[in-house]
Amino acid sequence: MPKSVRGPLSAALLVLACVLVPLGVLSIWATYEIGDRDSYVATMAPLASDPAVRAAVADEVTGSVMKEIDVGPLQGTVESFVRDAVASFTETASYKTAWNAANRAAHDAVQSALNDDSSGEVTIDLAPITQQVKQQLVDDGVPFASKIPVKHTDITVLQSKDLGWLWHSFHALQVAGVWPAVAAAILAAAGILLAGRRRRAVLATALGMAVGAAILAAAVAIGRALTLDDLPSDISHDAAGAVYDALTETLRVTAWVIIGVMVVVAVAAWLGPRVRRRA
Repeated sequence: MPKSVRGPLSAALLVLACVLVPLGVLSIWATYEIGDRDSYVATMAPLASDPAVRAAVADEVTGSVMKEIDVGPLQGTVESFVRDAVASFTETASYKTAWNAANRAAHDAVQSALNDDSSGEVTIDLAPITQQVKQQLVDDGVPFASKIPVKHTDITVLQSKDLGWLWHSFHALQVAGVWPAVAAAILAAAGILLAGRRRRAVLATALGMAVGAAILAAAVAIGRALTLDDLPSDISHDAAGAVYDALTETLRVTAWVIIGVMVVVAVAAWLGPRVRRRA
């Protein structure tokens, strides 16, 4: 192949490979962590022990229970007792089981919304937790606790106005699966093999992929700030931040691993022996 063709073709392949790096990480994350129910539940499970999340759950459940209790002047005292009971329950293994069950159901709703482009809202139902708290209040002898109806206590995680753009981007990432990452590797290898100066090509590819991963890490950080800024005032920002961090932890870690590995490769290419392609 003539040099006049080989050089530009190599450069084009390497640029495409670098562009596909963040897309590859995103598509794998969407398919195998967020898209897979067991992985999603495992990702959300540690949040059961997060203080901000536990506080948010306690507020929601306490508010739901107190709407069904009217004890006149003792309302404040009973509310304090209920809140303590809920807070105590969030430290138990039963709470963690109920939390995982709620997130498993929420994942089904998210997947349905994202794949069917439905309207409406996606919520986490805290009714199983309310049922457990009710039983604890009954056991503790709280007046009227046995008469508390267990109703759906929903926390909205997606609003209907958000589902349109989310469906398009998320669905595309899930359809792509591992292929952007595979394509990035193939294009990088092809571009380096076609390059006249392979050491320089390896150096450029490593730096380009590091930049791509850095852009992904920056996008995750910016997305966090924008997400929290858009939250209504009645939603705990600390709890929402904990959820966002849990869902995007794989993206952040993978991005930084790629940056570290590519910097090492770039340094090795810079210091290593020069290798030229034979004409």
